[in-house]
Amino acid sequence: MPDTEANTAWRPLSIVVAGGGTGGHLFPGIAVATVFVHRNDQSRILFVGAGRPLEKAALARAGFVQRVIAIEGIKGRGIWPKMRAMLKIPGAVWHSLGILGDTQADLVVGLGGYSAGPVALAAWLKGIPVVLCEQNSVPGMTNRMLIPLAKRIYVSFDDTKGTVGLPKKRFTGNPIRQEILDARSLPAGEKDRFSVLVVGGSQGAHAINLAFMEALPHLKRKDRMRIVHQTGEADQDKVAAAYQAADVDAEVKAFFHDMASRYHAADLVVCRAGATTVAELTALGKAALFIPFPFATDNHQAHNAQRLVDQGAAMLVLERDLSGPWLAGQLDALAAAPQRLEEMADHARALGKPNAAQAIADDCYQLLDNTS
Repeated sequence: MPDTEANTAWRPLSIVVAGGGTGGHLFPGIAVATVFVHRNDQSRILFVGAGRPLEKAALARAGFVQRVIAIEGIKGRGIWPKMRAMLKIPGAVWHSLGILGDTQADLVVGLGGYSAGPVALAAWLKGIPVVLCEQNSVPGMTNRMLIPLAKRIYVSFDDTKGTVGLPKKRFTGNPIRQEILDARSLPAGEKDRFSVLVVGGSQGAHAINLAFMEALPHLKRKDRMRIVHQTGEADQDKVAAAYQAADVDAEVKAFFHDMASRYHAADLVVCRAGATTVAELTALGKAALFIPFPFATDNHQAHNAQRLVDQGAAMLVLERDLSGPWLAGQLDALAAAPQRLEEMADHARALGKPNAAQAIADDCYQLLDNTS
């Protein structure tokens, strides 16, 4: 494998990063793209996706350009929407062929999500190497379909299920944005309270918000707690009012842009179990209480969380079993058990792969050198 000390001397590449739709797909792509630019600032990176608002906003903040193809998801839709989506695929492949020709792409990196499919297929038709990033322990439908076309599949879990096998498979971990990794170097602050970070994703999680509102009157150690709660827009006001009524020290916002400092201050993170969240928690070494999204494709969030639970790094409760009194009891118990939190954090850190983006870039250069 190439010497990472020679990163800045490596040749510039033209790379198309395809897919997204959700932060869980998109943010790993941003992490990998950033490494390629760091290796050689003459490299050209283009993201191709469906142009959803989250994609546009995140890529604009990261300084990357996106081109949009007309494509829709198929899974979980009715017969007519499904047929309409399928009819868009040939046009999306044709458009992708043009984009790849315009960029003279050396490599296509597929992130998962339905918009990755036409781009990867177009790359295969043009003989451009395709690599896939599979964030979840259960590969999504798009990646399952693209595995035969790919030269590499970079997986986040060593026991990723499905048909991902050697010699294509590389266990790299899930790429993490540098701004999150930078939290590891933040100075330790003085701890006088049990700090809980609640985050249900960029849009919040209504069920988690409700459970916390129900839990607040039952807390017995609220004077020893500080809660930072990302609610999403819809629930912000009523969640903030519930904390105020219960006299619990809390910071409540619809969305936190500075997640690195929030992670850093937390003793416990209560969250969904998307692959990016799992990767960030393990890289930073944070104890977690996972409440998997019950409608995630192939129940992949529960599978993601279970691996950490099995290693003593986290707790898990299914949304159907979540209640306010139960949640209050768990928070009170953990507030009184700092040693248990430290042990969970240590186990989480042992599972972390903070250098995943660098490992993927290393292997991509090696792949291209071997196929040139």
